[in-house]
Amino acid sequence: MAAPTAAAAPAGSFLAQPLRAGRLAAYAGLFVLGAVVGAAGALVQGGFFPAGLLLALLGAAGAFYGGARALGTTAGAVATAAGWLVAVMLLTATRPEGDFLFGAGLGSYGFLFGGMAVAVMCATLGQRPQPGASAARLGK
Repeated sequence: MAAPTAAAAPAGSFLAQPLRAGRLAAYAGLFVLGAVVGAAGALVQGGFFPAGLLLALLGAAGAFYGGARALGTTAGAVATAAGWLVAVMLLTATRPEGDFLFGAGLGSYGFLFGGMAVAVMCATLGQRPQPGASAARLGK
């Protein structure tokens, strides 16, 4: 029986794999990307109401799903969604002067709840398909 080599990829889930500097940098980059997409979507959805809301949600969906596909784990979508959520929540807070970016309206709530729903969908759909089975019959 051969001993496992060090060059072999670690088996198991994301939590069982070691966190290396490159992977940590990728998650940090996806977090920043999510924050930028959240801030841009907050500005676009209010400017051009029906089309802007759709554009903002499509941009968020592309960032979330792209993060999941780029890293091959659902954690890629979660890191992007976390950055998006932090940016959007910071932009919803009012300032002491009374200024705010989000108004109470259908578009703002659609962006908030729609973005959260898209993040959940992309995080659950982000896993790569399992490799196909061989053409040979098992046990023969």
